[in-house]
Amino acid sequence: MVGLNSSESSATYFILIGLPGLEEVQFWLAFPLCSLYLIAVLGNLTIIYIVRTEHSLHEPMYIFLCMLSGLDILISTSSMPKMMAIFWFNSTTIQFDACLVQMFAIHSLSGMESTVLLAMAFDRYVAICHPLRHATVLTLPRVAKIGMAAVVRGAALMAPLPVFIKRLPFCRSNILSHSYCLHQDVMKLACADIRVNIIYGLIVIISAIGLDSLLISFSYLLILKTVLGLTREAQAKAFGTCVSHVCAVFIFYVPFIGLSMVHRFSKRRDSLLPVIMANIYLLVPPVLNPIVYGVKTKEIRQRILRLFLMTTHTSDH
Repeated sequence: MVGLNSSESSATYFILIGLPGLEEVQFWLAFPLCSLYLIAVLGNLTIIYIVRTEHSLHEPMYIFLCMLSGLDILISTSSMPKMMAIFWFNSTTIQFDACLVQMFAIHSLSGMESTVLLAMAFDRYVAICHPLRHATVLTLPRVAKIGMAAVVRGAALMAPLPVFIKRLPFCRSNILSHSYCLHQDVMKLACADIRVNIIYGLIVIISAIGLDSLLISFSYLLILKTVLGLTREAQAKAFGTCVSHVCAVFIFYVPFIGLSMVHRFSKRRDSLLPVIMANIYLLVPPVLNPIVYGVKTKEIRQRILRLFLMTTHTSDH
């Protein structure tokens, strides 16, 4: 079989289909996808630049936002260049080791982003429920340690992934149904028992995404309880500081949970729905997060407008 070493029953490379059934229009679909990718990179770089250059924004909330923006850039970059190569140049092959690297990057970065969203929820909880302790609880060195913990946690959860994939024999096909390498997609090509991979995937989802989303929900229940006891003006201010983060949580978790459910229950490998949802999961949050924070966060919005006016003024001269 093409791309398979029959003597060892192992894959030497995989073939990425792109968008099943839409091969004839993939070339043209790549243009809006590439535009969205450039918007995501530019938007998140703008957020990072503004927070870094404005000393008044060197606070936990905005530093966590920088971490989120950096992870969004890395997540989209881990898949989009190869996706564009598939759509524009029909470069559908990916070496086995390169597939493992991409898979590890996508899944570990997703775990890191989930941890950062949890840290942002904790920041909002302390700021609203214990405002007098906020400065002492979330110091900048402690925020940096939380960021490092997010990286270590995401990488550690995914450390067994390459081992669990390398142990599998591939003797059926080497054609993946997605535009990039996903654990759920790759393991289904194995001609061996994949229960270990399935159990591992469930453990990761429950211990990372499930636990994080539960703790975020719990933190907002405590926030809501505190806010309801405030004055109308204080309530509006408190909700205003949370709305951007709540949007970011929904933007991240809804596509992730939807993609997991589709992979769990979908029987057809040639279905277009999981592929579209997978692309939405990796591209839409990086595009929307800087827009949401730029529109909903007054401090970010003011700096963006100032930066735009300075750029326009400079170009006029």
